[in-house]
Amino acid sequence: MRKLRTIIVDDEPLALNLLRAKLKKIDAIEIVAECKNGREAIAAAMDHEPDLMFLDIQMPGIDGFGVIKKLQTDIMPLVVFTTAFEKYALDAFDVHAVDYILKPVDGERIERAVERVVARLELDDDTDNKQHIISAMDSFKKPEEENEINLQPNQRKVVIKERDDITLLKQSEIEWIDAAGDYVCIHVGGVTHIKRSTLKSLLNELDHNIFKRVHRSTIVNLNFIEKVIPHTKGEFFLMLGEYDKVKVSRNYRDVIKSFLTEV
Repeated sequence: MRKLRTIIVDDEPLALNLLRAKLKKIDAIEIVAECKNGREAIAAAMDHEPDLMFLDIQMPGIDGFGVIKKLQTDIMPLVVFTTAFEKYALDAFDVHAVDYILKPVDGERIERAVERVVARLELDDDTDNKQHIISAMDSFKKPEEENEINLQPNQRKVVIKERDDITLLKQSEIEWIDAAGDYVCIHVGGVTHIKRSTLKSLLNELDHNIFKRVHRSTIVNLNFIEKVIPHTKGEFFLMLGEYDKVKVSRNYRDVIKSFLTEV
């Protein structure tokens, strides 16, 4: 069996060193990148498109959950969380088939986690990994009904209900949107909002003049594209603002070509 291309992420050098040492003893693992924070993890995942990520949850800046929100669903690897969280808080993730290891990491526990990953890959399980994680995160808050404000498409605001807060997002401020099953991750000004909605449903509410699909489960606001970077096999990367990097698949490259001829 081919090795699992793996990224390890932890802001603590000692924890990162220990995790690396444990994983190097497992034949099925090939470490392709080591990251000290969430921003590095996002960039490494975009560059390497790994099979597996060992991801610390508690990190300054972008934490482990923030990394999940920022990654496009189509390149989302299998994730094993490494964390000091209490067991009760992680039961939801286990139910949703997301594995985790409590710190300090134990070699035997790591081996079991890798065995679960290998078993899933051998079953050719196409389950949406991001959907599982977002669902688990959403289970910590009371679900509420969300509705769009009934305005013209270019004026309509997207309603986000998170616990007791209600946020109204202007369409013009939305940079890109990523689908995760029955959820969407809406990226605005460096913040990611999770909304219970399918991409198809939300797409019907958006202004089609500025929002275009560039991947199977990704939509971008054309007004936020700052750079187009050619990639392999006819694909592209889009730089949206200073940090966000979104992949454009071959099936949607004509959308970007048309956009470039018009600007």
